[in-house]
Amino acid sequence: MKQSDSCQRFIFEGLDIRGEMVSLSASFSEILANKEYPVPVRILLGEFVTATTLLSTTVKFDGRLVLQARSKGQVPLIMAECTSEQHLRGIARYSDEPTSREFSELLHDGTLAMTIEPESGEPYQGIVPLEQRDLAACLEDYFTRSEQLESRFFLVSDGDQHCAGLLLQQLPAQLVRDEEERREEWSTISQLAATLTDSELLSLDNEEVLYRLFHQHRVKLFSPRPVQHVCSCSRERTARALHSIGEEEVMDIIAEQGIVEISCEFCGKQYCFEEDELGLLFQRPGEKKTH
Repeated sequence: MKQSDSCQRFIFEGLDIRGEMVSLSASFSEILANKEYPVPVRILLGEFVTATTLLSTTVKFDGRLVLQARSKGQVPLIMAECTSEQHLRGIARYSDEPTSREFSELLHDGTLAMTIEPESGEPYQGIVPLEQRDLAACLEDYFTRSEQLESRFFLVSDGDQHCAGLLLQQLPAQLVRDEEERREEWSTISQLAATLTDSELLSLDNEEVLYRLFHQHRVKLFSPRPVQHVCSCSRERTARALHSIGEEEVMDIIAEQGIVEISCEFCGKQYCFEEDELGLLFQRPGEKKTH
């Protein structure tokens, strides 16, 4: 049976090529449960959360990786983030009911940004235009432009309960140094992977997929790692967001409503702040609060 809500690494023995497989079920359903997304948006969001999980495995860091697209199309904003512990969340915004399932119309005239936010150190961001036929091709374009790494992405989402993905990536020359041989090996592996169907990627377990594609190669499959839907929102982070809005605007809300209520867009959790607490939030160092 296919193991869901996990990511699993594999390598080709004797070749400078690695891979990763992701399957999401419960975590994807929990992301969808927070909002009533139309089917085209649900499918697209499934591809984004799958891709973000795959991408999080390509870098060694403690922190989070954010994949975000902004566009002038029917989905102005869609984003997903995954931490180094494979804690996943995602969200999409749309103004009107999408009338198309085409990637080029949903994210028309858009840009794709990948941001790595380490717990220590400076964040890094790379941006590419959304000029390709689908998200997988856009990510391949991103790696060609920014990382000079040959990469292939295969993403599928049923827009309901399941989404899955496969990543192949060529590594720097260590085992094979002849450039012509490296190109031939990568071309062979890529062509074999391209024969995988969406239904196979969604339904077959990882061992079956790898045998189906690469039974003539020596492939080492590592232990799966769990993926969970975990929202990183907190009362402290929400308070910092209020502070960034500014004291005057926040106090205007208090004067009008008597309380400030903020709901997390990702998980729907609500945070309430009363006047006394907000007074402390905006209190300057050395200032004493008077009543």
